[in-house]
Amino acid sequence: MKPFISTAFYGVLNYILALTMIASPWLFDLVGVSSGALFLPIYIGWLQLIMAIFTNIETGFIKQLPIRIKLVFDVLMGFVLWISPFLYGFAFDSVRAGGKTFKGVFWPELLLGGLLFIMGLFTKKSPFTTRVPVHQAEGLVTSTDSI
Repeated sequence: MKPFISTAFYGVLNYILALTMIASPWLFDLVGVSSGALFLPIYIGWLQLIMAIFTNIETGFIKQLPIRIKLVFDVLMGFVLWISPFLYGFAFDSVRAGGKTFKGVFWPELLLGGLLFIMGLFTKKSPFTTRVPVHQAEGLVTSTDSI
């Protein structure tokens, strides 16, 4: 499948997603559920925010991290966040908020992790959907004559 997310849109969405992940335990009232539900989105959100600042795209400020490496990290972190409710065992816990009991506290992390995973896969210049032409590959040995 062809990548359909531009790098400029990805950059803006990455900042929004990082800040949402940092605030997600309080936005979705997951503070009392488990330590995995509390700390994992905060850690991944801060990592996303720091990497977004250093990424070499239109919205990056310092532009040191190649976009292809950032997208690989997005896929890995999105997958970890996506499976974390089932891995840490809080998938079917319940939360009391506003006098009501809500089941399925896994939805925020499942959706945020899935969005991060999809962003990493389908952004232009993604190593999963875009191949680098041979003449653009830097530092690769293409024959045994140079060894």
